[in-house]
Amino acid sequence: MADLFWYDGNWSSEQPKIAGPMDLGLWSASSVFDGARAIKGALPDIEQHCERVVNSARSMLMEPTLTAEQICDLCVEGVSRLPDDTDYYIRPLFTATTGLLMPEPGGVEFTLAIFEAPLPPENGGSACLSSFRRSAPDQAPTDAKAGCLYPNSQRAKKEAIDKGFDVAVMLDPDGNVAEYAHANFWMTKDGVAITPTPNGTFLNGITKQRVTQLLRDHGIDVVERTVHPEELDDADEIWVTGNYGKVQAMTRWEQRHLQPGPVFRKARELYMDFVATCKPS
Repeated sequence: MADLFWYDGNWSSEQPKIAGPMDLGLWSASSVFDGARAIKGALPDIEQHCERVVNSARSMLMEPTLTAEQICDLCVEGVSRLPDDTDYYIRPLFTATTGLLMPEPGGVEFTLAIFEAPLPPENGGSACLSSFRRSAPDQAPTDAKAGCLYPNSQRAKKEAIDKGFDVAVMLDPDGNVAEYAHANFWMTKDGVAITPTPNGTFLNGITKQRVTQLLRDHGIDVVERTVHPEELDDADEIWVTGNYGKVQAMTRWEQRHLQPGPVFRKARELYMDFVATCKPS
């Protein structure tokens, strides 16, 4: 596998050692990251991913040491160093090093990891409802893509696997559908694409925003609204958008089997057509 890392001004194929036992990034989870992709040389929405990691760092009281533009340039350079016939995951990270209880100015480090990760097939598998919920904005840094948020997603994922499913649908504190454990939720009813309106409990995903725009430009209705969990029982389609799998269909919800439908297929087709336009010049 092809792995490439940038740290402290240098590129390497070896993972850098970036945390010690006194670093806030290790013991207090003062870290943020983002997930972008290179798909056969194309970097869809790479600028937005780089902007988000910078904004996430500031939300976590860290002062970013690189600008979004500098991170974007590093992503493009890193991908250019690797074979362009492969798919990669791009993970920029900021971690806090110094500080007793809060990050200190100048005590923030940046690392970029680019590693081989083939784009999964369109079938996202089966989903069930999780007993774990997303946090309210006053309970966790939900406006950041923060590492500290992911253990709860891991618990939801493990619970789903233990029950014989692939992924978990998580509710918000009010009992409405928020998203999957690691990606944004979509359903289709009567030809309308429906996705939960951002309410501060989950990130309004970059791929989600892109698919929303593409569908609307194509004349397909997209509605952002509150989604109640019982609505999934008679949805025409259930699907997912996220950086790792981009656009995938759920083929089972709880004990109900589903087929990839026309709105999902159009969303995936439009997104992959968009990807083809995203190769750096």
